[in-house]
Amino acid sequence: MRRALLALPDRPERMAVAVSGGADSAMLAVHAAAVARELGIGVELFHVHHGLQAHADEWGRQVHALAGLLGVPIREARVEVDLAAGKGIEAAARDARYAALAQLARHGGASHILLAHHCNDQAETVLLRLLRGTGLAGMAAMAPVSRRDGVVYVRPWLEVGREAILSAARAVEAASGWRPVQDPTNSDPRYTRAAVRELLAPVLDGRWPGWRGIVARHARHMAQAAEILDEVARDDFATLDPGADGVSFSLRAWRGLSEARQAHVLRHWLERNGARMPTDARMQDLLRQLRGLHSLGHDRQLRVEQAGHVIRCHRGRVWVEPRERDGVAHLPRSPRK
Repeated sequence: MRRALLALPDRPERMAVAVSGGADSAMLAVHAAAVARELGIGVELFHVHHGLQAHADEWGRQVHALAGLLGVPIREARVEVDLAAGKGIEAAARDARYAALAQLARHGGASHILLAHHCNDQAETVLLRLLRGTGLAGMAAMAPVSRRDGVVYVRPWLEVGREAILSAARAVEAASGWRPVQDPTNSDPRYTRAAVRELLAPVLDGRWPGWRGIVARHARHMAQAAEILDEVARDDFATLDPGADGVSFSLRAWRGLSEARQAHVLRHWLERNGARMPTDARMQDLLRQLRGLHSLGHDRQLRVEQAGHVIRCHRGRVWVEPRERDGVAHLPRSPRK
């Protein structure tokens, strides 16, 4: 905890700990409160009440009791999880939780929020993303420090195994009587992450006892590789005669890159313009079309829709822009560089 906070580029004046009431986040709060006092950082607890479990009110009371035990303030937000959005309950609850945490941070003046993800969580995330066919950046899994909605999220325990956290929780319970809550969904194999934890992890434990640390180390290596490739993509994009706003580039210059770098810089370009990443099949189709444009006179034939954006060629330049409500994207008559 101390190393993670001292390593931050800018030490926060105030920070918060996201606490569900479970052992992981509760022990994060215990250690954060102690280290924050030592470093002169204001700290408070944030609790998000999802209302998805019958015991959610009791969990909130337990978090408030923990705040009283630690002598730190607490803020609570109640959210409604949009189960009709088609994301699945896990993703919908996660999105609602992050939105609520950002709102609590704005009201409380906290620039940083600590999250209790640990080595076991990181290993599960890598496995899930591998099975979903994610790319290199996705295999980096959770970053120790990330930014979302204007808030800096810090995960100081990505190299800490859960057994050490549970041991600390038992010590706190013995000393104070405070007991962490148990979320039944964490062990319900109907949920994807719980299925990995309850069905797959025991098999891996029996064959490769140290697999979690190995997989978490793999995530760190992937993060380093992704950072290097991002630097390559930025350098490559700078050679493509990009427009001042970054929404267009020269098709001729792009064709001068190797096929692998063509694909990588295309992903970089889409990401910097807020477009969602296409599936592998759609990316291959887009690459095929761009490579197949033999003359500038035929480039008007290219029009590819990608999740709310439109990719087109116009006078030898490739453009991306949000799709208009009428379904048509209108390129400028005289595109500027």
